[in-house]
Amino acid sequence: MGQAQHATPFVIGIAGSVAVGKSTTARLLQYMLQAEFGDATVALTTTDGFLLSNAELRAQGLFNRKGFPESYDMRALIDFLDDVKAGKPIVRSPKYSHEISDVLAGEYDEFNRPEIFIVEGINVLQAPSNSKAYVSDFFDLSIYVDAETDLIEHWYLQRFNALLDRTLAEQDPTNFFWSWTQIPREKAEEIARRVWRDVNLVNLNEYILPTRERADIVLHKSVNHFISEVWLRKF
Repeated sequence: MGQAQHATPFVIGIAGSVAVGKSTTARLLQYMLQAEFGDATVALTTTDGFLLSNAELRAQGLFNRKGFPESYDMRALIDFLDDVKAGKPIVRSPKYSHEISDVLAGEYDEFNRPEIFIVEGINVLQAPSNSKAYVSDFFDLSIYVDAETDLIEHWYLQRFNALLDRTLAEQDPTNFFWSWTQIPREKAEEIARRVWRDVNLVNLNEYILPTRERADIVLHKSVNHFISEVWLRKF
């Protein structure tokens, strides 16, 4: 076709619920692959940066649906992965800050043809709402991090309290969690439980958990994030 051919990265997708440990799994996998393959570049990005900004979500009446399929710019994510698999020399992934709980306008991570690319996010195995292509169409391997719902809720609350503790220690009023530190901890935990029940649990049951069967590998966790079972999909 008269087009130059370029080496393309081996792309790994990591999916699972909020607070199940996707980010930790992705970082550990990146470290292990880098140690194994030495000079090969192992890159990691998250789909959080492809969320619509908080301002856009509010303008569209979607702020309470943040994390649901319609809250992502899936077209931009698909285009990004298309560029990755096409061997484009420089690709850019938008940055997301958990400190302000928003996309960082105009800020990106840049990648230059890594040999292995890990893409982590709750939506990487979902059917897109505004695109005919699946994110997983670009994966060479997909992993779903799994656990019982009660355990995930426990980890979610653990992480919430850890974030409050860190925010208090840093004394940063610009942090998204600062306002939560200004009310009694019991009240903050009560609100967090409601957010889990009304938002994250609904998202898990309706949109995330149904994608588990599409993964090549399922890492099933038990107490203390111990991986108790590994499931392999039969082809």
